[in-house]
Amino acid sequence: MPGVKAVFKSGPGGGGRNPYEKFLVSHLMGEILFSEGDIGTDMYIIQSGTVELLKAIGGETRVLSTLEKGDFFGEMSVLEDVPRSASARAKTDVELVRINGATFDAMLKSNTEIAVRMMRKLSRRLREVTAMLEDAVGRRVPEEEKPAPRRVEPERNACRLVCDDPSAEFYLNREGDTLVGRSDPVTGITPDVDLTPLDPQRSTSRRHAKLYQMSDTYYVMEEIGVMNGTYVNGNRLTTGVPIAVQNGDVLKFGLVSMTFHAPES
Repeated sequence: MPGVKAVFKSGPGGGGRNPYEKFLVSHLMGEILFSEGDIGTDMYIIQSGTVELLKAIGGETRVLSTLEKGDFFGEMSVLEDVPRSASARAKTDVELVRINGATFDAMLKSNTEIAVRMMRKLSRRLREVTAMLEDAVGRRVPEEEKPAPRRVEPERNACRLVCDDPSAEFYLNREGDTLVGRSDPVTGITPDVDLTPLDPQRSTSRRHAKLYQMSDTYYVMEEIGVMNGTYVNGNRLTTGVPIAVQNGDVLKFGLVSMTFHAPES
């Protein structure tokens, strides 16, 4: 495609800081990355910029969603070897991580958590497309059927994440996962710990990391597609590998630093 160029930033021996650098490609604003019906062999993770997913519905082209840094798309052709179900267009200049089928298979075999994250995102996208199709034929989805964000009620004996600058604190769910990330204005989904007000640089992904409790220990695990990293006391996490956290540990999501506080026993 015109204007597309491969970007190789790692030095000899792959000594670059970003493990995805050898897979990077760039596109200019307005370029069609692929069209609905194309045969695809690659999926993409957004490194920088914004991408729109488009689909012909009811005789007109609709924007299915607007994706930002850390989001992935094009995975259906890799998973099922079928034509593209939608078109993708660069809304801004973008830099993407391009992953072919062989690399994708290796990722899944080495880390089953990636498959779980992908299934959740596919399920969410299916709900979005269903709602859009229903709207196109005149049936709007009732508000009570739309997924609502979970709200974490403050509890004096609950663990929490505290940010000193600017001042903010978030209580963690006592049961199930606590998702850390940024709100998604397109789908209306808000993570349990919404870092949007604390992250003007948008360094965190929409689904950046999750915290969960097993027995008496809390763990933090980075989600798939995170570009700016997740850190515990300065040590970067490996995607999909849970790390135990203790009272006083400093967790960093992209550029946002927070301290983990556990209640006194």
